[in-house]
Amino acid sequence: MKRFHVHVNVRDLDASIRFYAQLFGAAPSVVKGDYAKWMLDDPRLNFAISQRERAPGVDHLGLQAEDAAELEAIGDRLKAADAVALAETGTTCCYAHSDKYWAEDPQGLRWESFLTHGVATTYYAPHEAPAAGATACCGPGAACAAPGSAAAAPAVGTVAACGSGGCA
Repeated sequence: MKRFHVHVNVRDLDASIRFYAQLFGAAPSVVKGDYAKWMLDDPRLNFAISQRERAPGVDHLGLQAEDAAELEAIGDRLKAADAVALAETGTTCCYAHSDKYWAEDPQGLRWESFLTHGVATTYYAPHEAPAAGATACCGPGAACAAPGSAAAAPAVGTVAACGSGGCA
């Protein structure tokens, strides 16, 4: 069963942790100096917040898959809709190792569909840190290149090789 995902950019991480802990009636399951995450069962939600160089508000929405087959089914539906902006394998983002499909809806809202393989000790792997001027927390144009550069938006259906040190 999939889990809904929401990632929100915040101005004050500590105040936001206090607010969301009260709202959800639970402490976050992950807390870092710039990031916190709740894995809730009621509602079934992966809710993350981060205090980074981004405007406060919703960064992206998503679906967290339970296994590889579920992620591929989501990816197949996104490909059928010609909506895949970036496919990533073995990437590190948000203190986790994951495989992902990034898409944008018709309004430009970013969607992350992902399968997490384990925890990471850093927000990004050192070779995946966003380029100067990158605006996304993760996803197309974030971990590999600044927006507007040639590498910022790989062709639909291509796989970013960020795990090997650069986008392909």
